[in-house]
Amino acid sequence: MAKATLTISSKNYSSWSLRGWLLTRFSGLPFEEVVMPVDDPGARAELLLLSPSILVPCLVHDGIKVWDTLAIAEYLNEVCPDAGLLPPERRERAHCRAICGEMHSGFASLRSALPMNLKAHFPGFKVWARAQTDIERVTTIWHECLAQYGGPYLFGERTAADAMFAPVVTRFVTYDVKLDPEIVTYGQTILAMPEMQEWIADAQHEAEEIDELDAEF
Repeated sequence: MAKATLTISSKNYSSWSLRGWLLTRFSGLPFEEVVMPVDDPGARAELLLLSPSILVPCLVHDGIKVWDTLAIAEYLNEVCPDAGLLPPERRERAHCRAICGEMHSGFASLRSALPMNLKAHFPGFKVWARAQTDIERVTTIWHECLAQYGGPYLFGERTAADAMFAPVVTRFVTYDVKLDPEIVTYGQTILAMPEMQEWIADAQHEAEEIDELDAEF
């Protein structure tokens, strides 16, 4: 199988890069990382939510370029069907696609109020009301999936949905969001994955910082 390249930006700040990277790691497709510096104008715009970026994450494989996380998930599911990025049953696949799509296009208040920042920790952080509504919707999705499919992942086994929601898990930790025990356990399951441990360790060693995302606000 041809080796791929995956272009990402900051491991500390970029939630979309984390999603694309996890999807590719989950698939088992061999790939080489290409990291854009945070001072690249396109990468910086993406990190600061100033514009939708088509630069990262971007997967190139077998002469094919795919730059959107949902498209990356679907492409990898075709290339590596045995990886289980989507559940085996049609009903479950539809459910998985629906919540991945909701994460992809929704939760704007959560993204704005709780930007991803793996190096930071803000105990007692006050969450805005609109962001709290997003948090409640996210945890409702998780509760429903865990109840329906039995855990420990959202669809029992690890799927694209877990990659899509993994950055939210990190946000809940960074901003000290109060959660019920079942949601805490799910978050711990995600953070304990070897892939997440590797990503977080790399993020801790990043030299670049973005002042706007490090401020306590």
